[in-house]
Amino acid sequence: MIEKKILAVAIILILVSVASADDETSKLDDGVKLKNQAMSVIIVTCILVTALVILAIISKRKLHNHKRMLFLFMIIPIIAATLYTAGTTIYLNQISITKGPVHWHADFEIWNCGKKMDPVNPQGLSNRVGTPVFHEHNDFRIHVEGVVVKEEDVILRNFFQVLGGGLTENDLTIPSRDEIISLHDGDLCNGKPGKIQVFVYTVVNPQEPGNWIFTQEKIADYTKYVLSPYSHVPPGDCIIIEFDQEKEKTDKICTTYEAAIKKGELHGR
Repeated sequence: MIEKKILAVAIILILVSVASADDETSKLDDGVKLKNQAMSVIIVTCILVTALVILAIISKRKLHNHKRMLFLFMIIPIIAATLYTAGTTIYLNQISITKGPVHWHADFEIWNCGKKMDPVNPQGLSNRVGTPVFHEHNDFRIHVEGVVVKEEDVILRNFFQVLGGGLTENDLTIPSRDEIISLHDGDLCNGKPGKIQVFVYTVVNPQEPGNWIFTQEKIADYTKYVLSPYSHVPPGDCIIIEFDQEKEKTDKICTTYEAAIKKGELHGR
């Protein structure tokens, strides 16, 4: 009877955890899914062991002859969870394009007909909008922190998706504090047809701090753009997403780049 109760508790906890994990990770990249699954295994193990300890305390006399079995019910899930978590970490590092965790940053600004947009602010304890690997902290900075499994996971289009918006070749959707703003090529901007455009400031000699040279480039296939692999900005990118009349260059620039130019650390080409 006691064995059946223990087994029933374990099965219910596992089913609940798996169901909630599937709901929460359905739209995340493969690396985040695997990490969340590993975390779910750890949580289930902790709850199961805690439940067994409580059950042992409550039914101390009844479980006197089942100590070995109770010990196995505790130790086997702990070992399994440890092996699963370690295996997941090793597997992710092997299949990832980065071959391990990275910490990249790029600053960005979004302009709508000359007005700077402020994307939705983070809520909750995580203090981020997006996934653990790909997110923003209300600091106008793109963060790539962790193992990148596929390049597609950290392209510019996916960044807007994890923010709750979208970016295509003709459309831009920005979740802001009070509303969701949608922009489309051909919409009027100051009385003239506008176009979604992306300009990137890139440091061409990142190995020479204090004497950086930057260039500005208009990105044609901007939905698939991947930020440069640097932790500091600059030499990390400055990405300007702008809806305005079509042009070859922008006069907008990130504050970090502007500050570095004033300090004499950054020079344009």
